[in-house]
Amino acid sequence: MSIRRPRKSKSLSAQAAALAVAVPQVIVHRAIRMAMAGASPSARDRKEFHRMGAEKVAALTESWNAMAVQTFRANQQLALSYMQSLWFPWLSPMSSAKSASRQLSNAALGILGKGMTPIRRRAVANAKRLGRTK
Repeated sequence: MSIRRPRKSKSLSAQAAALAVAVPQVIVHRAIRMAMAGASPSARDRKEFHRMGAEKVAALTESWNAMAVQTFRANQQLALSYMQSLWFPWLSPMSSAKSASRQLSNAALGILGKGMTPIRRRAVANAKRLGRTK
């Protein structure tokens, strides 16, 4: 018998795997570049070092914003489910503890997935871009 897993957990694990592969590549490339640049980096190196910091701030900001929006949506869905279970207890099986815990688990996975997406997107793009440069 196969175990059915929600799509969000698969997506989150796929994002984590992509991030786990891309991040070390980017770190190694940039660390070598900084070591080779030494005390007087070229204009190209300075541009890359500036981009490194700016991208981190942008990715973090985008990630926090996506997580905040997803948290707001999840709270709305949870509140609606709770109110429906109070107003119409005979219509919805959502009043059980099992479905409530499933809803909370899915909300947490959704929030984490939304937060990881911008960071993963930038890390994978950087790994591809930095892998091409010689």
